[in-house]
Amino acid sequence: MPYTGSCHCGAVTFSVAADAPSEAMTCNCSHCSRKGFVLTFVPADQFTLDSGADELNDYLFYKHAITHQFCKTCGTEAFALGKSPNGPMRAINLRCVPAVDIDALTINKVDGASF
Repeated sequence: MPYTGSCHCGAVTFSVAADAPSEAMTCNCSHCSRKGFVLTFVPADQFTLDSGADELNDYLFYKHAITHQFCKTCGTEAFALGKSPNGPMRAINLRCVPAVDIDALTINKVDGASF
């Protein structure tokens, strides 16, 4: 069943044409840990930006492999753009998806600080 999410102020909204995940990942890199991300990754063709394209700013760091996008108004990063071995993907910040119970997810920890 598709799921939806948004930034804090609601200016940026998105939908994902996939079932909500039962697993997610956290990362201890300087970026993810400071923002408290709980992430899942989906192919880009399953992601639709429903509103707020003009409200997004980009942030790049380290190898510039992921385009972090955040709302200009509230500063929330609800998703990011990137590439996987299978093609373009979206990293979804599950903290921005109200239908997902974060406490019910199986969390896979990634040691991004060592990359």
